[in-house]
Amino acid sequence: MSPRSRTPPFSKPSSGAVTIREVARLAGVSLGSVSRVMNGKATVTPEVRVKVQSAIQELNYRPSAAAQNMRRQATRTVGCIIRDINIPGFAAFVRAAHDVFTEAGYALFLSNSDGKPERERELISVMLARRTDALLMAQYSDWDAGLDALLRRNRTPLILVDRKLPEWADAVVVDHRSAVRRATEKLLALGHRRIALITGSKTLYPAQERIAGYRAAFDAGGIAVDDTLVRSGSFVSEFGFEQTALLVSTPRPVTALIAGGIEMLPGVLRALRVSGMRIPDDVSLVATLNSDLAELVEPSISIERWDYAEVGRIAARFALERIRNGPEGEPRRLTVPSEFLLRDSCAPPRN
Repeated sequence: MSPRSRTPPFSKPSSGAVTIREVARLAGVSLGSVSRVMNGKATVTPEVRVKVQSAIQELNYRPSAAAQNMRRQATRTVGCIIRDINIPGFAAFVRAAHDVFTEAGYALFLSNSDGKPERERELISVMLARRTDALLMAQYSDWDAGLDALLRRNRTPLILVDRKLPEWADAVVVDHRSAVRRATEKLLALGHRRIALITGSKTLYPAQERIAGYRAAFDAGGIAVDDTLVRSGSFVSEFGFEQTALLVSTPRPVTALIAGGIEMLPGVLRALRVSGMRIPDDVSLVATLNSDLAELVEPSISIERWDYAEVGRIAARFALERIRNGPEGEPRRLTVPSEFLLRDSCAPPRN
């Protein structure tokens, strides 16, 4: 290779503001690739995205305020990413948020993530590419540094729904801890000791709070917790089926179950039916959030209950305030109360 064809090694600029050209040169990609990464476009490979993000971090690149304002022209749309609109409770949340946005002259752009991490990230990129003015999200996967950096750079207001990470975003959460504690205390008062809690991943706020409430009830009663009866991993129906089947088939089966996930109840009920377990004769049951199934099945199922429509209204108002006033300022965190509603599915254990 001749000296003329060699590309000189990159060195950081000695003075002045870093430009997008310098980011592209360090990353070894085109200006267009840098622009697409910065604007959350989905049409870049993971390899290119990592190179650009690394170059931005190394150079401490900050887009000019003028350029950001040009990119962030108001579209009067708000993005919303949830697991599945068919899950009980989510429809009420979406309808309430939609009504608030419609009254303010905004359209709600809704997408289902199916709880898949890659799908969540793809949808976030799509929302940012469409330049939505704010984003409501109840992410199902763990938060990561790359996603955090992307949203911070884009400066799109982010409103979390029953999540607490990232800490810089506004959030509307539910007080799961208090309701699950009351449910566990009631089961203990009825005489149950082998009480199982099935819930989602311990990295997600609702599961963390339910486990904390469950443990608090045992601690208050001076009763040791059997850690093998706390099953965390997923909120989905299939996980509820699998764990319930395991818990009722042991030599010492549980006498009570708390299904800590709003789509878990069908799987739990199927497992109990397959196992020949009767509610509440063989096992007492507490489910999460009200639904036709919980209310109309015989016997009716005790539940942890909260107003998901109110969560939607608050999240929408938070988003509109951020759109109007800018993303600066301390993050706001509001907790919606939850209660334990006792129905016919809870009774003293037989033995």
